[in-house]
Amino acid sequence: MSKDLVAKDVIKRLSKLNSSLSVAESISAGGLAHHLTKVPGSSKVFLGGIIAYSDEAKISQLSILKSDLRKFSPVSEEIAISMANNVRKAFKSDYALSTTGVAGPGAAYGQKAGTVWVGLSSKKESFAIALSLSGDRESIRHATIIVTGKQIGRASCRERVLR
Repeated sequence: MSKDLVAKDVIKRLSKLNSSLSVAESISAGGLAHHLTKVPGSSKVFLGGIIAYSDEAKISQLSILKSDLRKFSPVSEEIAISMANNVRKAFKSDYALSTTGVAGPGAAYGQKAGTVWVGLSSKKESFAIALSLSGDRESIRHATIIVTGKQIGRASCRERVLR
């Protein structure tokens, strides 16, 4: 599935739910927001995003605690969830997605290239999923964007069940 098809599905699902979305991107470096905003009608759903590529940006722009970065690592479940929660609160959106990981080619933060965490936050739940991807930087980012977008479908289905 292409990034553009996933983006169209995200916008369609959230439009039907009359819900909004924000994103916090590290490994995807704005790619998720780029593909979402290519979709006609995305302005009714997409509120904005923060590209927090460096640890300093995660601290200053997403209110991630420096102690949490040291304790858990910037590439971790806890940080992915915090990024999603904090960007959702900052934009007052119904849903938020986050990406953090190592695109490579080498390791970083003690994690091998292709280690990725994708976070999702809504008013009802927050979670993160781990990905172990392979390939070059671009293919890792491409797969991250696709998997991240698909989490909206997962969350919206879960929330309908929880109602």
